[in-house]
Amino acid sequence: MKSNIKLSKMARSEERWAWLFIASPFIGFLLFMAYPIIFAVIASMSKWTGINSLAKSMCGLDNYINIAKDPKFWKSLGTTVIYMIGIPIGMFLGLFIAMGLNRRIPGSRLLSTMYYVPVVSSLVAVSILWTWVFNYDYGLFNTIIKVLTGLHGPNWLGDEGAVKVALIIFMVWKGLGSSVILYLAGLRNIPRDYYEAATIDGANSWQTFKSVTLPLISPVSFYIIITSLIGGFQVFVEVQVMTGNGGTNYSAATIVYYLFDKAFKNQQLGYGCALAVILGIIIFIITAINFKYQDKWVNTD
Repeated sequence: MKSNIKLSKMARSEERWAWLFIASPFIGFLLFMAYPIIFAVIASMSKWTGINSLAKSMCGLDNYINIAKDPKFWKSLGTTVIYMIGIPIGMFLGLFIAMGLNRRIPGSRLLSTMYYVPVVSSLVAVSILWTWVFNYDYGLFNTIIKVLTGLHGPNWLGDEGAVKVALIIFMVWKGLGSSVILYLAGLRNIPRDYYEAATIDGANSWQTFKSVTLPLISPVSFYIIITSLIGGFQVFVEVQVMTGNGGTNYSAATIVYYLFDKAFKNQQLGYGCALAVILGIIIFIITAINFKYQDKWVNTD
């Protein structure tokens, strides 16, 4: 009888500790996720500036209507989508380099580390560094172009078209190490039996790559696509540091830079919240579509 009572007390104690452990992250979610989201949705329907009263500045859907009519919004959204061109480029280069490192050549560990250094480096610091690289007068790129062709290179960060190319190059370089490491891990997890079976069946290198390697690393590709798309819609620091004001005629501005411009430079916090809500919806829809159709190409066996 006593042992049953003790067991009951122990069970109640374990239950209290279980609720405590569950409550901590749940409260954290409510405070740092749910509340800011709900507040942003409410504030998005106001002319709130951070100084005036939120309750007295409600304006319904005016902010969303104004955003739909704002050419700067569409321009920054279009520029953000253009930067996504760097995602497949980075994935291709990452897989190419990972396949080379997977051969376990001498110094492959050192090379893997070198490729990953930009990922863990300060984004502000490397953005400043690349601003010098892209400098019109004495930058590394234009110096190389002048040596090879005798012609002066473009104004990378001043020209409306060249600035997009420059930022795509920078973003591919910055995220390449992450793709390399992920693909390398995926390649090394592929059992050698599959390659041996393909060789026995008479498959050449391309057929083996297409029928064995690509399907078996498709979960890694899916993860890279999802995280790259989410990160791509949140590009801000690069634009802020390398162009200062969104580039010539706002040619380099992303949707997050435009949000920052409206919310903090122009003190239109309600308008900025509306932009954040729209951005969140866009990211949610794109992520949901990717998850919906992943079964068509992602190998989950």
